Amino acid sequence: MLVRRFVLAAMFALAAACSSITTVRVQPETVYVGPHLRPIAVIHAQVTSAYLLWIPIPGHVDLDYIVNRMLLATAKTLGADKVVDIKVDITPDHGIWTLRKMLGYRSASASGVAVMVEPEPQVGVSKAEP
Repeated sequence: MLVRRFVLAAMFALAAACSSITTVRVQPETVYVGPHLRPIAVIHAQVTSAYLLWIPIPGHVDLDYIVNRMLLATAKTLGADKVVDIKVDITPDHGIWTLRKMLGYRSASASGVAVMVEPEPQVGVSKAEP
């Protein structure tokens, strides 16, 4: 009976712990991100981790992981130079939120617009003739 409960708890924890990256390509004329920037995609990354007696299953719910390893890495894979308009949401891990780690979950998400930088047009530059 104890083994059955342990297996059920492990299956629940594995099902509850996940990460995902969602991208959608956008047309440059439909999204404005600023001068000399051409939007190519909107990216949303999310990580959720279950906790059982303060042990994360599987873990990786932190700002560095969600932004650098998921959001920015996906943007570079799509051919973007930068990510603008980044928004981040993460469940705190201190204060009263620590009690949530006893039996609960923690999540983080980040989203932004992947852009390519277009060179500025050079106005008034003339070439000297030899």
